[in-house]
Amino acid sequence: MTDHEQHLRQEICRVGKSLFDRGYAHATAGNISARLPQEQGGGFLITPTDACLGFLEPQRIARVGTDGVQVSGDRASKTLVLHRRIYEADADAGCVIHTHSTHLVQLTLSGVWQSDAILPPITPYFVMKVGRVPLIAYQRPGNPAVGDEVAAKIAGMRDAGTPIRAVLLERLGPNVWHRDPASAMATVEELEETAKLWLQAQPRPEPLSLSAIDELRQHFGAVW
Repeated sequence: MTDHEQHLRQEICRVGKSLFDRGYAHATAGNISARLPQEQGGGFLITPTDACLGFLEPQRIARVGTDGVQVSGDRASKTLVLHRRIYEADADAGCVIHTHSTHLVQLTLSGVWQSDAILPPITPYFVMKVGRVPLIAYQRPGNPAVGDEVAAKIAGMRDAGTPIRAVLLERLGPNVWHRDPASAMATVEELEETAKLWLQAQPRPEPLSLSAIDELRQHFGAVW
């Protein structure tokens, strides 16, 4: 095992415990994966099925080849197909995190803002750090068809000039991806906290103005 793989295993455990300890993940809900470099054999690491993110062990994390065949560790999460499709659709994705975060699941039950933007742009950091997040209609956990739908959404929104780094699965929670586990965790946090603000604010706040969003584009490279 290379030093990089060992580091990724430890990072997955660190991020999982952090999310669990702070209430972003609970029980055995959620999973984390990371892409391994091609020069080190490629493939992915992914948390085991029905594992609690707060009590992960580095050596038990599953290693899966680029062909989707598991080569070591405990049995891989049932969402492996979805994770692989995200990596195939976004070459910059280095880590994928799925949680059942309370306020984001609640949002799917009470009604999202728009199907291609589950939350309005109410804070600058939501626009800068997360961006648009589309809703994916409910299908059973682990259904491989979800992977195809998410991959198509990634490609379609990229072609439209609004690339995404997260989707929200109806009744299940967000899937977020970024270059590494720490960055993906930060994106999950910003997304969940924005959902919490939106659901709790009464009356509901107005979105940022078009001029304010354009200023974020110019100064910070935000995509909305």
